[in-house]
Amino acid sequence: MMVFSKKVAIQLKSKIACKKIGIAVIGLEVPHAHIHLVPMNYVDDLNFSRPKLAVTKEELVLIQKQILS
Repeated sequence: MMVFSKKVAIQLKSKIACKKIGIAVIGLEVPHAHIHLVPMNYVDDLNFSRPKLAVTKEELVLIQKQILS
């Protein structure tokens, strides 16, 4: 999982304006482990107790296209 995550993180960093990509391996809410890759500019950007960003489906599709290009 980590080898694949590193490849994805490198692609994210090249397409999204941020200082670094944070990583969190979390599996408490669901019955499996999963990895969060989070574009970060500040340490608090990886704080999961903060409200989620409101992003439209169209914005998500645009971000997806940027990452895949």
